[in-house]
Amino acid sequence: MSNPFNVPDEVVQGLFGSAQDFFSAMSVLPTAPAFAQAVITEAAPQYWQTQWALWTGVLSNFSGANTQAVTSPVTRDQRFMANEWSSHAGYNLLKQSYLANAGLLEDIVGATTYDEDKKHRLRFFMRQLIDATSPTNYALTNPEAIRAAIESNGGSLRAGMTNLLGDVARGAITITDEAAFEVGHNVALSAGAVVFENDLFQLIQYSPLTTHVAKRPLLIVPPCINKFYILDLQPENSFVRFAVEQGQTVFIISWRNPDAEMAQTAWDDYLESGVMKAIEVALAITGADSVNTVGWCVGGTLLSSALAVMRAREEENVASLTLLTTMLDFTDPGDLGVFIDEQTVAQRERTIGGGGIYPGRELGFVFQMLRANDLIWPYVINNYLKGKSPAAFDLLYWNADSTNLPGPMYTWYLRNMYLENNLRVPGKLTMCGTPVDIGRIDTSAYVLATQEDHIVPWKSAWRSAQLLGGDVQFVLGASGHIAGVVNPASRNRRSYWVNGDEGGEADAWLGSAQQNPGSWWNHWITWLQQHAGGQVKARIKPGNRAHRPIEPAPGRYVKVRS
Repeated sequence: MSNPFNVPDEVVQGLFGSAQDFFSAMSVLPTAPAFAQAVITEAAPQYWQTQWALWTGVLSNFSGANTQAVTSPVTRDQRFMANEWSSHAGYNLLKQSYLANAGLLEDIVGATTYDEDKKHRLRFFMRQLIDATSPTNYALTNPEAIRAAIESNGGSLRAGMTNLLGDVARGAITITDEAAFEVGHNVALSAGAVVFENDLFQLIQYSPLTTHVAKRPLLIVPPCINKFYILDLQPENSFVRFAVEQGQTVFIISWRNPDAEMAQTAWDDYLESGVMKAIEVALAITGADSVNTVGWCVGGTLLSSALAVMRAREEENVASLTLLTTMLDFTDPGDLGVFIDEQTVAQRERTIGGGGIYPGRELGFVFQMLRANDLIWPYVINNYLKGKSPAAFDLLYWNADSTNLPGPMYTWYLRNMYLENNLRVPGKLTMCGTPVDIGRIDTSAYVLATQEDHIVPWKSAWRSAQLLGGDVQFVLGASGHIAGVVNPASRNRRSYWVNGDEGGEADAWLGSAQQNPGSWWNHWITWLQQHAGGQVKARIKPGNRAHRPIEPAPGRYVKVRS
């Protein structure tokens, strides 16, 4: 295949890999007979009733009568906010026809006789089709795009084509002004130093902001599929800075962005040479008896796996465990599960399981598909149809700063967590040569889920909390996977739920839980202080004789882009 835009080969492979996953998932969807039955018995009558009302309304408009819409946009759907979609008869008809057709397709899925897993997969990909065919996504049927083209004498279309060709060349949709940010300059600003590094990660120790600190240090394990500075974007929304201001000696892992040198790196390496090594260094520098730990998303899965190994080895140097939107029980992985089946995982194992790199851009595109109407189509419309440039937004800059994964590590994670859900079974998995049991992690734990999480459904986080063997404080925060976690205490926004009935299921817990206004950060820090081990005078200089500072935070590893 020719490559007229000089797209890098690895980007092409990544994009085609995403398409391959898409069509692989589609190939195992249900077959036609069940669709036919669903159309005939349930979906079609409602559809034709809607169409009759719609066209009756059109004829009434021609006669001068006032009519009301027979369909309405999906809740929070901003696509049809332009006045023309309501005031102009042609656009109004187009909008309502599209929504009626979308409703038909959704009703067909709901009316099929397939099991819930197949329905979930079918519903997800049907939603992708519905979203992609919206009239707002095309220049000739988007009134705002047409208006912009007329007002600019075609300048918006020329600018949009330039934006499109630029994104084709880079292999991704531009979702923010990336030139507006620089890691270490206006994001990842907290002062500190890299005090250890190996081929897998750098360990950053942050400078104290109080005269005295907790005796036990706090180690943060971020996800290796993204970069750590989501927890240190700006001073006003930095979780790292908040913890330091509260008298914590904070260490954080900055994972290396894998390249060809890491093509053989396995899951066990992330445990032994990653998490467990970071715990060892943090304890050596501070001289503490134990460390408090925080893990987010797959970082929490890695951290819990490492603690299970350490517990099997009778090592007891972790005082507490905080898990932020983390899955240990993968019974319900949410929409991510539609991309994962035996065929897809086996294909990945054949291609990169024995050595190779899974491109971060490909995984980033999968995450964008989970929220296509937020992270794909608005940028198609604004960037290409209207010729606009996206605004500068630190969180979206981080979101676009993708990270690769080593093939052996990634495929092991897919099979043993998402596909086979082995971690929840005591003794089923052997890690670092040791059979593990998550239930043996008997340290106190703080488990945060978020109500609208599209990556770790909150009920999955609830089930994961039940696997732990110690005293568990389960907390449910408002909002989603990112905004629900990065919810600064200083802004006092949103709310969180605590202290529900733990004797039943997740819904029963929520029904009996106490809702509190504001950020969960303040609740968490109060809980964490119980495990501080006392106070000591803050250490002004980072590291120690054995672990001297290597370079200032945020270090080199985080600046390597995919």
